Amino acid sequence: MLRILGLNLVFRKIFSHVPIKACHLTNIWTNFEKNCCFCTFLSKMEVEETNNVAIKRSLPDAGDEQIEPEQYKKIKLSETGISSDQSGTGKHTEIIESGLQALPSQPDENNVKEDEEEIDTAVLEEDEGDGDSFADMMKYGLVEEDVGITKFVSSRQGFSGILKERYSDFVVHEINKDGKIVVLDDLSVPADEEEPSEDIFSVLTAQDKQRLEDLQQFKNKEDSVTIEVIEDTKEKRTVIHQAVKGLFPGLETKTEEREGKKVIVAYHVAGKTALAKVKAADPRKHSWPKSRGSYCHFVLYKENKDTMDAINVLSKYLRVKPNIFSYMGTKDKRAITVQEIAVVKITAQRLSHLNKCLMNFKLGNFSYKKYPLKLGELQGNSFTVVLRNITGSNQQVAQAMTSLRDIGFINYYGMQRFGTTAVPTYQVGKAILHNKWSEVMDLILKPRPGAERGYLVKCREEWAKTKDPEAALRKLPVKRCVEGQLLRGLAKYGMKNIASAFGMIPRNNRLMYIHSYQSYVWNKVVSKRIEEYGLQAVQGDLVLKGVTAVPIEESDVAKHTIHDVVMPLPGFDVLYPKHKIGKVYEEIMAVDGLDINNMKHKIRDYSLSGAYRKIIIRPQNVNWEILVYDDNKIPLVHTDVEKLESIPLPESSKDGKYKALKMDFSLPPSTYATMAIREVLKMDTSIKNQTQLNTVWLR
Repeated sequence: MLRILGLNLVFRKIFSHVPIKACHLTNIWTNFEKNCCFCTFLSKMEVEETNNVAIKRSLPDAGDEQIEPEQYKKIKLSETGISSDQSGTGKHTEIIESGLQALPSQPDENNVKEDEEEIDTAVLEEDEGDGDSFADMMKYGLVEEDVGITKFVSSRQGFSGILKERYSDFVVHEINKDGKIVVLDDLSVPADEEEPSEDIFSVLTAQDKQRLEDLQQFKNKEDSVTIEVIEDTKEKRTVIHQAVKGLFPGLETKTEEREGKKVIVAYHVAGKTALAKVKAADPRKHSWPKSRGSYCHFVLYKENKDTMDAINVLSKYLRVKPNIFSYMGTKDKRAITVQEIAVVKITAQRLSHLNKCLMNFKLGNFSYKKYPLKLGELQGNSFTVVLRNITGSNQQVAQAMTSLRDIGFINYYGMQRFGTTAVPTYQVGKAILHNKWSEVMDLILKPRPGAERGYLVKCREEWAKTKDPEAALRKLPVKRCVEGQLLRGLAKYGMKNIASAFGMIPRNNRLMYIHSYQSYVWNKVVSKRIEEYGLQAVQGDLVLKGVTAVPIEESDVAKHTIHDVVMPLPGFDVLYPKHKIGKVYEEIMAVDGLDINNMKHKIRDYSLSGAYRKIIIRPQNVNWEILVYDDNKIPLVHTDVEKLESIPLPESSKDGKYKALKMDFSLPPSTYATMAIREVLKMDTSIKNQTQLNTVWLR
């Protein structure tokens, strides 16, 4: 593992100086990430630029065609700007995966007006340095016991296996509000008589198309391409504008007058110079047929990309704001995920053209509807998970999967709820609830042990040395991370108004911290509940009647099972169990200096009303099979794109030296698939444990 990490550092430096063909560089990144065992570690690194970690293939020969710096930036943009274990659909669960250092920015009133050129720099600029070592990450990461995950449903013996050895070992399909599994199986564009015809593209000559393609792919040195209008009429210019933007997503056009003649100028939206020239106050106006629904719904297939990151890249190429997209839930980064997305007044034709220029994406199953999607309105997620190099016998596997199907697993909040660095998110949440804003600032900005990006390390060091937010900001090429947003706030409001400075962070990201603390308490209390009363409903437990929780009376105990029992997340508007576990809430929070009877905060956003969550979840549609294989690089799951392209799965060996467990199951929203897998393996699913396991496996 250390050798590969060394290669990672070496090749990152090489790639910043050595010219390589675009196709070679793309394949190098993709192949290495698919084949290397960084699995869980990579899934929890920050979302900006995470793909650019390591390579597998050798450098091309010196005779290969050279690549311009602008083209290298184009490649880097397509790799970086986009990205459940957790099904990821609860309002308070979707932001946790990336930990503290690089939470994806959500649309927010405080952050809608970002400087576009700075965003471009944030995406394209290479950070210097690589932070602490991989060993540090293993040393300082959380383990399950730290966040209250200690019990299992069954007492059978477990076995080992590797989770997410390849991101393609974890496939998630959304289950929509109608109960249908969302799949990508159609790339065609729906017929629309009012949509611009393909005939409009004939107004561009072959030479024009070649120059525009070179501009789109950053192959030419010019910042723009000029197209002469032979028959100068407004109608003809409109057709040329439509043709350029329809054929070449990411390019924008404008009309200019030169030497008494009007010309069409095409430029790259993602370019720094272009971004500086484009005025947000002068958006392009396109008519939208009244008979067509205002929302284009489509299925987004993505590989190893976070949902919000993916939307950020789509919005960048379409030159629209991210908040015109809607979705039902976010999905894991380190996985292949398929989900439904809706966007306001963007045609299916424009979206379809993105398939030509974006990697690790596929958009399809287009339709027009009159409504957007809403967060949380899905019914759940369907998972296909491969656990490689398992040690259990066929009988052990059958016992484990039968138990998962018939009994279920403890519905713990998974490890990604609590961050991946030496400063867990629940500690920040606790400081917020205490109204200790200096401590909140310190926890987020202070230097910390463990693996981090080099620029974050330098930013923290600068902050510790100077306490100057502007000086620390200058160390950050990626200013949309939480640290950057907090430093912006401190520069604006000063050190005497940290609460307002903290408010510069998008609301969902801020609330993530206090919800993390709620989850921490819930996990610990549920472990105590299982320890005290086991897997049966008892008097004093809570069950839901509609949306209201009521305690089980002695006369009603026989009417309920453990699958009916819910436990509250602490808050001012919930009922607590009427047995000794009710006191456990008070005891745990008292240790943290908090009063469970006073969960209202001076700042309304941070007041916790509470909620209810089932303590045992029984997955649906559980199936499994044992596979054998010789090559740990071969895919073991048939993806939607492979099916569309009629690519068969490699034939598995009947006498392979390795054994894998392929499991299929469905879970309701806000439920963590890793906790189901934990019950099967009886293993710690933390980054610390999984990276250690993967290190041993790699060696």
